[in-house]
Amino acid sequence: MVIKNINLETVCGITSVLPENTKPEIAFAGKSNVGKSSLINALMNRKSYARISATPGKTQTINFYNINDELYLVDLPGYGYAKVSEKEKVQWGKLIEKYLNTSSQLKAVFLLIDIRHDPSANDKMMYRWILDHGYAPIIIATKLDKLKRSQVQKHIKMLKEGLNLVPGTKVIPFSSLTKQGRDEIWELVETEYLCGDEEA
Repeated sequence: MVIKNINLETVCGITSVLPENTKPEIAFAGKSNVGKSSLINALMNRKSYARISATPGKTQTINFYNINDELYLVDLPGYGYAKVSEKEKVQWGKLIEKYLNTSSQLKAVFLLIDIRHDPSANDKMMYRWILDHGYAPIIIATKLDKLKRSQVQKHIKMLKEGLNLVPGTKVIPFSSLTKQGRDEIWELVETEYLCGDEEA
């Protein structure tokens, strides 16, 4: 994907009306310090278009990035470590659920998991939740550069077993530092989720 133009077109909070887009949407979910903004910046080939915060849980909205007027990258609120009230967490959950239930253009959901650790209870819950909403999440194993090469396969196996992945689920190791995995993600999006005329 050659990135020609990007526009943060819509930002939806808890009380917002979700947009009725006409282009395919690709959503990204993950806990609040898993590197979601870094991944989206890497995909957009920008250093800091999506805000990266040192404070976990800063993404409290659903952000729709229009890419080349061809598709949307959709950044969902992070979960897990945010120091927010239970009421806010419930509201974010309802916001995500509303989006998963009502978007007519959502083609795929990527779930980001930190490759270094066993999936958390929140990770497992989100994975099952996405499945229950009728989507087959693609797993992006982030922070790949934090591991030695010899450790990677062991940790991917740990991730697969920890999430109890459905057989055949794609797992893409990714590093925001080296950009490994970026091209694989775009190739998957272009060949499987964009309109037929976008296929390679």
